[in-house]
Amino acid sequence: MQFIVKTIVRLLILLLPLTTAAQSTYLPQGFKQQPLLDRLEIMLQNNTDLNVSTAKPLSRKVAVRVGEYADSLQQAGSLNLSKVDQYNLQSLLMNNDEWVQGDKSSFTSKRSIWNTFYKTKANFFEVNEKDFYLAINPVIQQQQSIETGNSGQRIFLNSKGATFRGMIAKKLGFSFYATDNQERGPLFVQQRIREFNAVPGAGFYKPFKTTATDYFDARGSINFTAVKYIDVQFGYDKNFIGNGYRSLFLSDYGNSYLFLKLNTRIWKLDYMNLFMELTNQFANNNGDNLLDKKYAAIHHLSLQATRWLNVGLFESVVFGRKNHFDFAYLNPIIFLRVAEQQNGSADNALVGFDFKANVAKRLQLYGQVLFDEFNLKELKAGKGWWANKFGIQGGAKYINAFGVKNLDLQGEINLVRPFTYTHTDSVSNYTHYNQPLAHPLGANFMEAIGIVRYQPHPKWTTSARLILYRQGADTANTNYGSNIFKLNGTRTGDYGFRLPAGPRTTALNTQLLVSYELKENLFIDASALIRSWKAAFDPSLNTKTNLFTIAVRMNMFRREYDY
Repeated sequence: MQFIVKTIVRLLILLLPLTTAAQSTYLPQGFKQQPLLDRLEIMLQNNTDLNVSTAKPLSRKVAVRVGEYADSLQQAGSLNLSKVDQYNLQSLLMNNDEWVQGDKSSFTSKRSIWNTFYKTKANFFEVNEKDFYLAINPVIQQQQSIETGNSGQRIFLNSKGATFRGMIAKKLGFSFYATDNQERGPLFVQQRIREFNAVPGAGFYKPFKTTATDYFDARGSINFTAVKYIDVQFGYDKNFIGNGYRSLFLSDYGNSYLFLKLNTRIWKLDYMNLFMELTNQFANNNGDNLLDKKYAAIHHLSLQATRWLNVGLFESVVFGRKNHFDFAYLNPIIFLRVAEQQNGSADNALVGFDFKANVAKRLQLYGQVLFDEFNLKELKAGKGWWANKFGIQGGAKYINAFGVKNLDLQGEINLVRPFTYTHTDSVSNYTHYNQPLAHPLGANFMEAIGIVRYQPHPKWTTSARLILYRQGADTANTNYGSNIFKLNGTRTGDYGFRLPAGPRTTALNTQLLVSYELKENLFIDASALIRSWKAAFDPSLNTKTNLFTIAVRMNMFRREYDY
């Protein structure tokens, strides 16, 4: 820890004097206009700002630049945006007004509070001066749910907090988000918390009302541009790599972490270096003991190969060292797998390939291929060798489906072989704070996802989501490669690991959601979630969940139970 902090401080001291270009903060997780940006990426087809990158979150500056470009095409008659798209575009610009170049008069509130609060429609308190920008907003989410068959427990989520962001002289950006949360999820979520000793998406937690949890979610970062083409972000937050609903590389499912990110964008290239400090697997965190740390380095290179096709290369390594980061993995250019081999192949290295292709301004095809370990000879033999560890994702997005404006469809398939993301020791598995860094199911599964999203009116949004997966089951005495926290050496054998391997379980998770935006960034949500989980080897373990929820949400992403 001391080494990585000292290294980062020295790096910041070296880079800060070179800062000359404007620097933006990043869009928050679950930003409400992400569907609009996804639509624009397909409609514009060859926009470099959107197509060259597959990492999220996107910077506010780039989002505004894309929005203003789309608006100019609309005004010129070169792009046909629906009234809903135009409303969403206006909202995108309004919520990132520090980067808007044009007329901002429509962003001003007709009635501010004491001529101080809500002077603009998007922000509770805003300062927008020549060399200083600051926006402060409350964060609220109140969910009340009914779970059939669970009359003895009230299912709820109570989140409240604040977020702020700002810039100094358009050279240094900063952001902060913090919420205090009390939550009792449905029974299958409670079971997951007990099994992994972790609240999905959160860190340290305390018991609350016996079966509920109490946790604090705090995130923040500083951002600056070192030289013209290199952006630097240092903070405690989450990242996501990919174009799908899931990511096999790096997802935002788990807890936040300390990281340093260098993002180089030039020509048709986008190259990300991500250095992370993670929390090792632990049995219990009572808040009084110092948890062991481990580290990770990730590289992702994205190339706009043609006007409509983007391809990317991914590599990562997770490793444990006694209180320091390994110098070999600080090199931003060398392949991490090569460095890992030079160290004696003691660490957990992964490599991958991804792509996305925009077709006819209506369709996007995307996918990922991840390799943990791979032996072509063993694969051809067809005996189900345990160490052929890889994952495959394939998906498609179809906007304005069947000619219906703002009706968007998405389909996705994810396959992950047994033992993928695992390692020979508990330190180097691809996890953080007892949660997977990639897919929430871990490994040894086949998953199909279907999403229908329809926005018939600027204020109304509806969606339906179906997740179907089949996974092998591990027990206390067997290891078929599903639980990525178990060591490779505890496997049941070397061969016979099909997909899925071991006793099979099947789950169906369906959600219907209707949201109404009462005021800017203030939503009323109504949803129904139906989930069934079946164990073919023991029907007595079968569970079924019917969850009906009403929620009020302000300046915050929606809490999901999508596994």
